[in-house]
Amino acid sequence: MRILIIEDNRELATSVQKGLEREKFLVDLAFSGLEGEEKAYVNNYDAILLDLNLPDKDGLSILHFLRESNIDNPIIIITARDEIEERAKGLDFGADDYLVKPFELLELVARIRAVVRRFHGRTSPHIQINQLMIDPVKRFVSYGGTEITLKPKEFDILLCIAQQHPAVVSTEVIAEHVYDENFDPFSSVLRVHLARLKKQLAQASGKELLKTIRAKGYQLCE
Repeated sequence: MRILIIEDNRELATSVQKGLEREKFLVDLAFSGLEGEEKAYVNNYDAILLDLNLPDKDGLSILHFLRESNIDNPIIIITARDEIEERAKGLDFGADDYLVKPFELLELVARIRAVVRRFHGRTSPHIQINQLMIDPVKRFVSYGGTEITLKPKEFDILLCIAQQHPAVVSTEVIAEHVYDENFDPFSSVLRVHLARLKKQLAQASGKELLKTIRAKGYQLCE
């Protein structure tokens, strides 16, 4: 999953980034409100971590702008403001969750996964599509009870497509969720990963489990 952290405390932001990257998240950083607002508007993140006390633009104003702009990505407010009124205001403005500093990385990771599950309309931590089972926490995949061994990027691509099942997912959307902002969209890396993922799933299932929809993208079959 690709995460945006909007936080002006560079030490804290970098520390959280490193922690999330150890959990296999892709993380972009923005150290000012306006920079974060622009990145959140331009890129499609799985979740956004938003500080309220920013030097150039208040976090609640950014939250209001994003929701008014129909950006519905999950947003978790992370702030030292722990007053009930501030929490209520953030939630009323469209935040999906609220975490008061200081917080433990373990709790943050769990909250990110929870808001992403809710965003995709799931309650179970696992994704089950017929005989295909994906565990995002353990990064485990099986078909009919038999484990499928995938490389890290192949797993990320599968998870991205599975989260939006039964929709067809374009290569642009996959790239936005699986690679960071330095990814070259014209490289062949994504095509190589997709080709190997399709092969691995076909070998495990005995059929074309991941289908290419011409000029549209990719779709998991039941």
